[in-house]
Amino acid sequence: MRRRGPDFRRPGRRRFSNVFWFTVCGFLVLVFIVLLSQETQQPTSRSAVSKRAYRHDRLIEGLNITEEMMSPDSITRQLSDQLSLAKAFVVIAKESNNLQFAWELSAQIRNSQVLLSDAALRRTPLTLGESETAVRDMAILLYQAQQLHYDSATMIMRLKGRIQGLEEQMSSLSDKSSKYGQIAAEEVPKSLYCLGVRLTTEWFKNLNLQRKLKEKKQIAMRLKDNNLYHFCVFSDNILATSVVVNSTASNSKSPDKVVFHLVTDEVNYAAMKAWFSMNSSRGVTVDVQKIEDFSWLNASYVPVLKQLQDSDTQNYYFSGNNDNGRTPIKFRNPKYLSMLNHLRFYIPEVFPALKKVVFLDDDVVVKKDLSPLFSIDLHHNVNGAVETCMETFHRYHKYLNYSHPLIRSHFDPDACGWAFGMNVFDLVEWRKKDVTGIYHYWQEKNVDRTLWKLGTLPPGLLTFYGLTEPLNPSWHVLGLGYTNVDPQLIEKGAVLHFNGNSKPWLKIGMEKYKPLWDMYVDYSHPLLQQCNVH
Repeated sequence: MRRRGPDFRRPGRRRFSNVFWFTVCGFLVLVFIVLLSQETQQPTSRSAVSKRAYRHDRLIEGLNITEEMMSPDSITRQLSDQLSLAKAFVVIAKESNNLQFAWELSAQIRNSQVLLSDAALRRTPLTLGESETAVRDMAILLYQAQQLHYDSATMIMRLKGRIQGLEEQMSSLSDKSSKYGQIAAEEVPKSLYCLGVRLTTEWFKNLNLQRKLKEKKQIAMRLKDNNLYHFCVFSDNILATSVVVNSTASNSKSPDKVVFHLVTDEVNYAAMKAWFSMNSSRGVTVDVQKIEDFSWLNASYVPVLKQLQDSDTQNYYFSGNNDNGRTPIKFRNPKYLSMLNHLRFYIPEVFPALKKVVFLDDDVVVKKDLSPLFSIDLHHNVNGAVETCMETFHRYHKYLNYSHPLIRSHFDPDACGWAFGMNVFDLVEWRKKDVTGIYHYWQEKNVDRTLWKLGTLPPGLLTFYGLTEPLNPSWHVLGLGYTNVDPQLIEKGAVLHFNGNSKPWLKIGMEKYKPLWDMYVDYSHPLLQQCNVH
């Protein structure tokens, strides 16, 4: 058989060899790539696992959780649970006045805490041997606590009883505080009583004072001149009245045009005259009258005086025994029947020649010139006053008894309240509308005290209902005798009112507001020093 030539066989062998080597090289490259990818993935996986383990360790460390604490047989855990329960029983034992048992529990708590602290410092779990005594002693004390009925249900009942007792005690103390506060507010300080006595003595022994008063009679025409600024104050407090006059005069742009009409009672009449005869007030005209000189002010005309003749009224205000103490003491204050307090409803009759006056309480301080009040247009209303209904508790329904049909049918319960203490009265409109007659009507309807109970403001709200012109709030700032007042309001206020029990001349006065009043008292005056007025 013929053999093929060499040139014919060579090309076939070369093709086979090339394919083989290409296959081997491709396999090696593939293996290399696989190995390389595994090497790159392994560090990443290890890094993620280590990070997760690190976070877990930090979490365990932050929560202070150890394998020993997680174990249900842990001595440390058992001791910690006993401590929590023991601390609760200590409180309960003290509440039950079992101080000896509370002391024993506290001592055992300290022992257990020392064991736990030592174990934490040495970073090894507590052993049964070292903690057995502490666990057993604490268990005995906890058992004794259970025998003493220091369980949750018993404790809840005891706490309820304790709370009820504290509430009753608080109510009793609150009543006593209210009574003592009211008594302190009503009592005349010895220093003011001394001042009245010394002034009265000075009046009757010093003829020069009486001569000065006779000389002032020559200015009687000023008391009726409607071109002047007329103010009226009804008070038996000489020092307080002097502050009203002094502060008004000090802040007036035209003190020579200011006229003060003062009305007091028989007891303080001589003392009041003596004080204002001895002390000038920057040219202000001051006239003093006594209420006993108003012959028309009698029981046949004035409902309040008529009610004073009623035995029930006398018992209500003066005995305090007819309702078993159900009525708060502030409602039973006899000053609310004082004619000096009710004289504000008779201003046109007290000053028949005047057309407009500004009424001031004796517990106010004047900080600005009040002459612009006399040019305010009241729009045919009788009373110019600052409204106090910024809060709901100063609306009519808080002062009046709206369960009474007479009140309910005549007055809006949400009508705005206002304040006595600084009021502008148009006496021409007052006489025209017979406002005093309106006051008499409502005062007679309230003979049984079913329409209102307290003071002169409720009858004032009824009397001047629909006849009151709101004034700018800066004219009259209230609350300095019982609450905190915004300093900006005080700064802008024209008249500052110390309404409330904490009057500035009393020891119970609010210290931070006393300087506003003190600056108009001359404490260097010989009589004030003799009577220790400070």
